[in-house]
Amino acid sequence: MPHTKSAKKNLKQSIRRRERNRAVKAELRTGLKKVRAATTVEAGKLEFVATQTKLDRAAARGIIHKNKAARVKSRLSKTLKKAAGK
Repeated sequence: MPHTKSAKKNLKQSIRRRERNRAVKAELRTGLKKVRAATTVEAGKLEFVATQTKLDRAAARGIIHKNKAARVKSRLSKTLKKAAGK
């Protein structure tokens, strides 16, 4: 446990940040699952747009790396295009 006043404050801040980051990551995972589980291509596209926005925001805030956001978006769009072609 921290001893100094500043260390105690830093611990509280890091706990709050961790909870916020975990919530955002959980939202991202849920969005990705919704896109993959969409029954129609149109529903998948709608979910993809929402998830894409969440990915961009998380990358901008530094919760995930910008290259990871780009990679995930690319893979999702590739999956949707493949589903639309069938």
